[in-house]
Amino acid sequence: MKENQTSNGKRKKISRKKKLLIFGIILLILTLLSMWGFTLKTEEYIIKSNKIDKGLKIVFVSDLHNCFYGGTDQSKLKDEIENAEPDILIFGGDMVDQWGGTKHAITLMEWSAEKYPCFYTPGNHEYERDDTDDFFKKVEEIGVTVCNGDYSDIEVRGQAVRIYGILEYFDLSSKTFSAPPDDSVYTILLAHQPEQIDNYHFGDGSDFDLILSGHAHAGQWRIPGILDQGLYAPDQGFFPEYTHGMYEYDDSVHIISRGLARPLRMIFIPRIFNRPELSVIEIS
Repeated sequence: MKENQTSNGKRKKISRKKKLLIFGIILLILTLLSMWGFTLKTEEYIIKSNKIDKGLKIVFVSDLHNCFYGGTDQSKLKDEIENAEPDILIFGGDMVDQWGGTKHAITLMEWSAEKYPCFYTPGNHEYERDDTDDFFKKVEEIGVTVCNGDYSDIEVRGQAVRIYGILEYFDLSSKTFSAPPDDSVYTILLAHQPEQIDNYHFGDGSDFDLILSGHAHAGQWRIPGILDQGLYAPDQGFFPEYTHGMYEYDDSVHIISRGLARPLRMIFIPRIFNRPELSVIEIS
């Protein structure tokens, strides 16, 4: 006798209550996964470099998309940043959406610029806005250095650091920066889109020491160990290759943040096993 049949061979019907219960359990699981995907995690990365002997700590904020954490004053992000005690704070693009407001992003950037040296390179969403130039101007006015197609120098405990930022879809293979990366300083490239790594990594002795990217949102839906890089990423499609984590290429280290985006529209495409990330990078 089959399990789902009665003794006279007729198939049992699942009651309405049981159907509702099963549906409720599935909905609860999906809701919990979605809520967990909205919970901030500070991810730490450790890098060794013979150019840094007195330590260098960076907080990397990517793909905020004008979201807020801990209230509209960004109190949760502020606490996590302060706890990290960074030397430099870097904003890696898509701080705002291609539409809508900029208030929450500006709140965080303004507070950060009052406490730390801050650097920023845009992502694709900034360039898709109608007020792109106005937003860049506002960011500069509050004290954040915009690295947009060139570089900026800073000294940390006597250690020279050069921070480059590329334009969207800028092809670095032409090496048109006014000063290419060299061995005299620790060089950081802010390059929003990780799938363009072949353009960022030369492999001829002129590589950047550290490359920081975002954009891919860790592939949105992840299953650790099975679908670790996620299901889908912009400009990479399904089963993407570069969505989060740390990669090493010869003398370069490439870190891709999962990003901080959790806008309301993502309720319909929730982050699964994919918590928003604040990146803390320690170099020694």
